[in-house]
Amino acid sequence: MYGYRKLHDDLRSLGETCSPNKVARLTSLAGIAAQIGYKRKAGFYGGQPAVVAPNHLARAFNVKVPDQTWVTDITHIKTHEGWLYLAVIIDLYSRRIIGWSMQSRMQMDLVLSALLWLFGG
Repeated sequence: MYGYRKLHDDLRSLGETCSPNKVARLTSLAGIAAQIGYKRKAGFYGGQPAVVAPNHLARAFNVKVPDQTWVTDITHIKTHEGWLYLAVIIDLYSRRIIGWSMQSRMQMDLVLSALLWLFGG
């Protein structure tokens, strides 16, 4: 259902002269209210608790051997068509991007496809 703002806009486009406050008062008296989309209630919705991976790197970011230590990062980019998610794999020795993947949804296969891109799959 329309709220008073959209009703006011429609009335103005039909050539009626009225203020938004008058439309709000009249819609309130008539019992007309905007239909608000549903909101999910806060709380626990089941599932398994998250498993934290062990920290094998221990913040040792200065690596002496190439192709031994890779790190990944996921970021989001706002575009005109919506959010775009980017996953990259970086070699810590050369600081070069060795694999990447972009998708419109952030799912597990985002990083897996970056790995497959790295191995030519």
